[in-house]
Amino acid sequence: MTRDSNRIETKLIRAGEPDPRVMGAVAMPIFQSAMFETFGGEGYHDIRYIRLNNTPNHIVLSNKLAAIENGQSALVTSSGMAAISTGLLAALSSGDHLMVQNTLYGGTHDLVTKDLPELGIEHDFIDPADPSSWESKLRTSTKVFYVESISNPLMGVGDLRSVVEFARAHNLVSMIDNTFTSPINFRPPEAGFDISFHSCTKYLNGHSDLVAGAVIGSERWVHKIKHKLDHLGGTLDPHACYLLHRGLKTLALRVKQQNKSALKIATFLDSHRAVREVNYPGLESHGDHARAKDLFDGYGGMLSFELEGSLADVDRFMRTVEIPLIAPSLGGVETLLTRPAVTSHAGMSDKDRQKSGISDTLVRMSVGIESTDDIIEDLGRALVP
Repeated sequence: MTRDSNRIETKLIRAGEPDPRVMGAVAMPIFQSAMFETFGGEGYHDIRYIRLNNTPNHIVLSNKLAAIENGQSALVTSSGMAAISTGLLAALSSGDHLMVQNTLYGGTHDLVTKDLPELGIEHDFIDPADPSSWESKLRTSTKVFYVESISNPLMGVGDLRSVVEFARAHNLVSMIDNTFTSPINFRPPEAGFDISFHSCTKYLNGHSDLVAGAVIGSERWVHKIKHKLDHLGGTLDPHACYLLHRGLKTLALRVKQQNKSALKIATFLDSHRAVREVNYPGLESHGDHARAKDLFDGYGGMLSFELEGSLADVDRFMRTVEIPLIAPSLGGVETLLTRPAVTSHAGMSDKDRQKSGISDTLVRMSVGIESTDDIIEDLGRALVP
């Protein structure tokens, strides 16, 4: 078996590692140096300098990320938003137009609706599940088609195969935020996407102790985004590279447990009389279940739900649970609960949140790796008045 044919569990451990190992070290050392000796006539972007994302820690990590998603190239950044914003700015200029999914992470929504227009970049929101409606949004100035693999926080799954086909047919750059799914469940380059973004703060690291981002995809576009990043400066520190590198090695074990646990928890909540609605693509009742089943190897560890009752009832529930922590972010080993209206989507106006289906009483859960039965028993106690 060649290295390229290794399964993802093996790639997470072996891909991208230095050969030979650095002085025989099994674990990748931290190269805490701001600059490296540079010889010859290399151009600016090839100077060995920490801001240019080409220290040994950056290179090894990027090679591993490309391998696990079967992309041609990869790049790490200082945050998920650094990856997304730099990627969009590398592909869009004043006068250009962006087609973008209508249910977005709040930070991306604000970037698209508030920051990009100041640079002369326009956008139209599209329904990612309705390809027949896309043509009407297309302009001669359209350059990018941007979606999320699973939407935050309503867990919708768009027609991702049609997104790729539409982008190719109209010479658009196809970009996807693959954070919620992780490479264990979905690998966008395999589906034909030009660029896949990750907030590595979440599943890829998995331990709630760093902020980082990643760009994975075609060599041409990753190269172009790196050049933009070199100027904008969203570089990941070598120590954070080391922590992310270490966290990646348990990604398959963590996500497979989270897939299994989240489905069981979603099924429990869906049958509970105190729960009005559960959003989880692994449930057969979910409107996008068939599409998720076709696209993904697992349904992920994220779900959201609405309780019967008022905001006061939701607050009482969140104060009563003992195992989940009430905290923003997601994808770590700890189970977390949050209300998107006051965390991930707090920057959106009330009108925009309501239009997106994000109510004040919506609760989002990031399922960790604690005992599934313990989590369910804890939720059950908190749901009973």
